[in-house]
Amino acid sequence: MIKTLYVRVVLTYVAAVAIGLISTYYLSLLITTSIGERYIDRLQKSLVNDVEIIREIYEDNGYMQASKVMKQKRLSKKYDVRQFDSNGKLLPLNKVKQEELYVVSQQEVQSVLDGEVYKGYEASSTELVIGFPYVEDGIRYALFVETSESSASLDFSILLTIALIINFIVGCSIMIVGARYLVRPLRGMKAATEQLARGEFNINLGWSKRKDELGQLTQSFNYMASQMQQLEKMRQTFVSNVSHEIQSPLTSISGFSKALQHNDLSEEERIRYLRIIEQESERVSRLSENLLKLASLDSEHHPFDPVLYELDEQLRKAVVASEPQWLAKSLNWSLDLSRTKIKGDVDQLNQVWINLIGNSIKFTPEGGQISIHIVRHVESIEVHIKDTGIGIPEEDTIKVFERFYKADRSHNKNKSGNGLGLAIVKKIVSRHHGTITLKSSPGEGTTVIVTLPHLT
Repeated sequence: MIKTLYVRVVLTYVAAVAIGLISTYYLSLLITTSIGERYIDRLQKSLVNDVEIIREIYEDNGYMQASKVMKQKRLSKKYDVRQFDSNGKLLPLNKVKQEELYVVSQQEVQSVLDGEVYKGYEASSTELVIGFPYVEDGIRYALFVETSESSASLDFSILLTIALIINFIVGCSIMIVGARYLVRPLRGMKAATEQLARGEFNINLGWSKRKDELGQLTQSFNYMASQMQQLEKMRQTFVSNVSHEIQSPLTSISGFSKALQHNDLSEEERIRYLRIIEQESERVSRLSENLLKLASLDSEHHPFDPVLYELDEQLRKAVVASEPQWLAKSLNWSLDLSRTKIKGDVDQLNQVWINLIGNSIKFTPEGGQISIHIVRHVESIEVHIKDTGIGIPEEDTIKVFERFYKADRSHNKNKSGNGLGLAIVKKIVSRHHGTITLKSSPGEGTTVIVTLPHLT
């Protein structure tokens, strides 16, 4: 569960909030503890200094005008002032509610009226108050000055702002680290995508061992890059093979065409050269035809029209169609074709039998034998085509279905094709949801088994 990217993002956010709050609490506590005493001392010193100023204001301006002067000197926002008359009664000019002020007992008021200076401090609210006497028009008054609530709120808001800034910095730091951890693979994939766009397929991203979605995406990306690299190699091999297959006959055509321009050739040589040009031209034509057919089959838009028809009759017609080739080599035939109906594309499967029978004729020596028989199963039909030809090595039995691969390395022009026939056969059989296997060994002939689903 914790391995998913979604859970990791959520946990990163929760961790950022939790660590931010915890760090804010302890740092705020540390700040409060370290500067608390200095803060109180500063308030006391400030209050003591300002009390003398306030005393002078009241003595010089009197009770009625002192508040205006206090406001002009911006002391009224910083301090709350209460004035008691000689009888200890609070004068009504005070605008602050009594319950919001430091609690002063009547005994403390009387002590100030008697000439003493009173200092009070309440730790729970950091309230400081100083009471002192002053005389106006021969009458003694008690004046109590304390830090105002707005001043304390300002200090509290400063501390709160510091705490929020700490919380913001810690949370952002955690989110930046988490985002870097999450975004780094995406940036790597972006750069790798640009490499792919430039045709550079040798890519292996290093985050495939991660267990989350980014690790899975990296594995898929690496697999895609390797597949594209293989496709690029196949493309280059394909282009090289096509160029080689085309270049060889074109070279022959060009060479013999130049030879025909000489007047000293005999009629027999001229006819032989023309026959070679004709053969090489047909070779290029077959190559082009097979390439177009493979391209059409690969595109998945090639017509596919399955119908129910008699497979045994189709095989007999394929043997008859190749009669000129096997008669020229005096080959013997053994056919065991029981009546069998199958559903498939007639033209495409006919191409399969023509290609396979043609290969058997091509690689079977004169006087050899080719046999074809049908084996019926409940869910499939097998067509066995066996010859007594030269055979192929076991390691080549799988490779022969690759494009342009030739098991015959003798370079005999009478036998060598363009290496596309069996590739076409495999593609057509696959389109019919069938399989094709090949059993052979040098000097012991070859057996090709085509298995098709029984869709009757």
